[in-house]
Amino acid sequence: MLDWSDLHHFLALAREGSLSAAARGLGVDHVTVARRVAALEASISLKLVDRRPRSYVLTEDGKRIAAIGAQMEEIAFAVERAARAAKPELDGEISISAPPSLANILIAPKLMQLREQYPGILIKLIGEKRTASLSRREADLALRLSRPTQAGLIARKIGHFEFGLYGAPSYLKETPPYAFAFIAYDASMDDTPQQQWLTDIAGTRQIVLRTNDLENQAAAARAGVGLAALPRFLGDRDRQLERCNTDRKPVSREVWLIVHNDLRRAPAVRAVAGFLEGCLR
Repeated sequence: MLDWSDLHHFLALAREGSLSAAARGLGVDHVTVARRVAALEASISLKLVDRRPRSYVLTEDGKRIAAIGAQMEEIAFAVERAARAAKPELDGEISISAPPSLANILIAPKLMQLREQYPGILIKLIGEKRTASLSRREADLALRLSRPTQAGLIARKIGHFEFGLYGAPSYLKETPPYAFAFIAYDASMDDTPQQQWLTDIAGTRQIVLRTNDLENQAAAARAGVGLAALPRFLGDRDRQLERCNTDRKPVSREVWLIVHNDLRRAPAVRAVAGFLEGCLR
């Protein structure tokens, strides 16, 4: 029998396309991924990857094994989800994936409340921009700003938040509106409502900074670089920022709570889901 862990590492490499990306997804270093892939090749006596100076490329045998192994992986994750759902206890680790701003500002400060109510539940809070896979148990619960379309996921809208236009008080006082500069997201966010709202307000005025990190935007706005479109739950509580009035209708984003159908009745998962709803209320 082959080692399941070796196959798991190989499938991550096949899925992500590089040692470094596979290592990040698995939470290990790239040397471990390379070693596990080599061990799998040795155990089944097949060359699965061509090792090139800067990349690993799947061989034809590697592609075939990856396709078969992906089915095995899905079954393995289904077994894990079934085992987790069968536990009646309110304990164990529950992982939450959420956008960094929601994780840092709305969830983390309230975790003590959850701890006091359910001392047996341990939380893994992952603030990330990428979409974690609930099918592969990269997270048990996720907060997302759009409703997912993947099969097997249950989504419930639990809130929404508005964006406002913020700048340093001194900048707003000393700069005439026609001379305002703006801080925007990078091109990867051009399709988002908040980016379109900001560029509509900016018009022909200059965008002097682009970054997809909200804290970077807030820091630049505090420093007087320009005006940034920030969630009101971030901007309104920052004493170094002031909301700028605009004649544009405010833009808002929905917040969706996502759980895999296999886990939605697990007591610990339901308890944490209720906590997250409270955080967004």
